[in-house]
Amino acid sequence: MEAGTEARRVASVMHVRCPDRLPEDVYRQVLEQLAELSPVVQALPPSAALVELKGALRYHGVDGRRLGEVLRVRTISRLGVDVRVGTGPSVTVAATASGQITEPGGILAIDPGQVTDWLGPLPVEALHGIGPRQAQVLRDYGIHCAGLLAAVPPATVQRLLGGRAGRQAADRARGIDPRPVTPRALPASASVSRTFLRHTLDGAAVRAALLDLVVTLALQLRGRGQAARGLTLTLRFAGGTTWEKTRRLPEASAHDDDLRTLAYRLIDAAGLQRGRLTGITLKGDDLVAADRVAEQISFDGVREARLVAEEVSDRIRAKFGPGAIRPATTLLRVS
Repeated sequence: MEAGTEARRVASVMHVRCPDRLPEDVYRQVLEQLAELSPVVQALPPSAALVELKGALRYHGVDGRRLGEVLRVRTISRLGVDVRVGTGPSVTVAATASGQITEPGGILAIDPGQVTDWLGPLPVEALHGIGPRQAQVLRDYGIHCAGLLAAVPPATVQRLLGGRAGRQAADRARGIDPRPVTPRALPASASVSRTFLRHTLDGAAVRAALLDLVVTLALQLRGRGQAARGLTLTLRFAGGTTWEKTRRLPEASAHDDDLRTLAYRLIDAAGLQRGRLTGITLKGDDLVAADRVAEQISFDGVREARLVAEEVSDRIRAKFGPGAIRPATTLLRVS
């Protein structure tokens, strides 16, 4: 057994891969399911996570495979999401294992005593942490599998890939990876985007798309029980250039009216003339729990009526889907 796996006799690291393009709110819910298994969860956005199971294994009295099975049952039954789960004695082994599972989901548990035999036949590009360019360099020198990479003297690998990268590649081919799982929550932001099928110069179409993003973002925040303290608007132009601006809200909010007012100020600040837009992104920044936001007494009857209508709209969307109610201006064709 190699020195790295000898030091960790228990497969206590779990690497979880969610389906690609998973909505951020659902990804956050997957992270919550992981936190129910272990308090040490490291988010790897946009769709993966690491979990340290050392304490959880002792607490539950089961192995990593069993906890992976529990996780899959919960994510499928509660969220309708199947995940790929790899467990092993190190981050590299666990992440490589999850990458070997065919979609949509499954579990692959590698015990410490299996590491060398299991990694050996894998192609070098399958080893977590080996990029396409590194894999091509190794293949050019006849090193096409992890077993061969492990057999090459580390000094030789360093000459091929460079000092630090070579050391890491040589170690990981042997299953050696001292990196700990570091607790890290998902950044406190939420974003929504729209890509135009054609480059657009139509200001009305851009404003309509922005309004649609405002409503979508606000609904997402309210559904998660959060409010934003600021907004960031990013515009993408033909040719690859971008424009970005951030502004703070007077008070944290998840209401359509508040977000729309600030979003319109941001788009006005862009001073669009003949810019050909290819896409637009609106991000809610510095999110806080909605119950931490003090509701101000308002004597604005129009605003109060809109807030009541917003609550009704949320219930309709919850029952019939997010597309049940759309802003009237979004019916404009984006060209």
